[in-house]
Amino acid sequence: MGVTAAGGRAERAAGAAPVPGRYLSLTSYRRDGTGVATPVWFVQDKGLILVQTDAESGKARRIRRDPAVTIAPCTATGRLRGRPARATGRQLPADAMSRAEPMFGRKYRFDLLVLRPVRAIGAALGRGRPAGTPVIIEITPG
Repeated sequence: MGVTAAGGRAERAAGAAPVPGRYLSLTSYRRDGTGVATPVWFVQDKGLILVQTDAESGKARRIRRDPAVTIAPCTATGRLRGRPARATGRQLPADAMSRAEPMFGRKYRFDLLVLRPVRAIGAALGRGRPAGTPVIIEITPG
């Protein structure tokens, strides 16, 4: 990912190479060390990667417990399109949502126009997981 070992967070963020594509394989780790890979939408902001998820999703809980993650570009189904790289994740405060939402809206405009109504209908019919509190996970490569 083009990240240098020397320096602090600002230097790593400034030197981070952009991640190509529309999907990112985000692997977080269970207590027993088993990796759980999930393809996610992501945006990039000043060298950092932002992922939106439900506060009670498995990946959010695992990252709160252990911030070590692995990331790699992937397809929508999770097939890797690049080499995995180590990174660190952390949940941002609630006000980060207002900063990140417009970025997701620009990158995934068409997808959101289609998927939001479908998810709302599914939730109204009692299908799928009920929507929880959305949070932003910040991923720092390196």
